[in-house]
Amino acid sequence: MNRNKILIELEIPLIEKKYDLFIPINKKIGTIKSLIDKALVELTDSAYSPNNESNFYSKDSGEIYDVNKTVRDTDLKNGSRILLI
Repeated sequence: MNRNKILIELEIPLIEKKYDLFIPINKKIGTIKSLIDKALVELTDSAYSPNNESNFYSKDSGEIYDVNKTVRDTDLKNGSRILLI
C-alpha cells in the first residue's frame, strides 16, 4: 500500500458531483485545491468555474482546511469526506 497518498471523497455541491481521489500527503492543501480546480474545469467541460474564495471543508465536522498546511498536518485520512465550497 502506498503510504504517500490517501483516498478521499470529494463532493462539489455546486455541480452536484462526488469524486474519489488519491491525494499526496506531502503537498499543501492549497496546491491540491489548485490542481483539483484545473481538473474539474476539464472534467465538467467548464461547467465548474474555479473561485479563489472556495475552500475545502470537512463534511463531518465543518472544519475549514488551511491552504498553507500539508495534508499530513491535518486530520485528513483514508476515507475522509471533503466538500469543495
